[in-house]
Amino acid sequence: MNNLTSWIEVKPDCDFSIYNFPFGIAQLANDRKVAVSAIGEYAVDLDSLQNHFYFDEIDLPASVFREGSLNAFIALGKPRTRAVRERLIELFSNTNTELRNDEAVRQDCLLPLSEVEMLMPVYVPSYTDFYSSIEHATNIGSMIRDPENALMPNWKHIPVGYHGRSSSIIVSGEPVHRPKGQTKAPDAEKPSFGPTKRLDFELEMAFVVAQETTIGNTVSTETAEEHIFGFVLFNDWSARDVQVWEYVPLGPFLAKNFASSISPW
Repeated sequence: MNNLTSWIEVKPDCDFSIYNFPFGIAQLANDRKVAVSAIGEYAVDLDSLQNHFYFDEIDLPASVFREGSLNAFIALGKPRTRAVRERLIELFSNTNTELRNDEAVRQDCLLPLSEVEMLMPVYVPSYTDFYSSIEHATNIGSMIRDPENALMPNWKHIPVGYHGRSSSIIVSGEPVHRPKGQTKAPDAEKPSFGPTKRLDFELEMAFVVAQETTIGNTVSTETAEEHIFGFVLFNDWSARDVQVWEYVPLGPFLAKNFASSISPW
């Protein structure tokens, strides 16, 4: 995999090189919703490639790339999703002429990224948000409590997290509505209700889990990688003034469940 190059032009600062084939869901000009990948300035229509027999060596359901989300594809498991990514690397490698010389299919499956609308890549039935950066945890602890008690005693010993509202996850670019909630000023006798005055954002990474587990079963750190399909950028929006008032004793509620944005890839 060293020193790979592609017959597609890829600018040096482009995120989508031959070393990084992402997956997403796009709405095309004809309103088709299909799974796509990307390289350089192009989206790659995976359904088109499958229809033209470029994935024939991989055991894939006929409609897996036109389900409207990546969930069915992810559920196939790492061996098959990895095989699709490896096939894309092969097809777009400079040493491979299969797709490069197939002009009709190339025109059908390669779409300028500027001409496709990226949608939510996955349906999210559940998610947990973890508190995993010591700098972030210290900053928030100082904001909510005080610098002397910024980190709670358990922070360095267990994964600290909360179960979020999955229905509020949106794709990057969708508008976020300023939430309302109770807040209490330090000098106020009682709390008041209204829109947040301290809307905050965070840069996080989210893991998309590929396999379900049954109740009572656990996943070891040694096998965790086989359960992870991929990653998205994640923006955990927060209403800090609402959070300060409501977080004791059970943690985030309205301060956190109004919106979380994820990248479409």
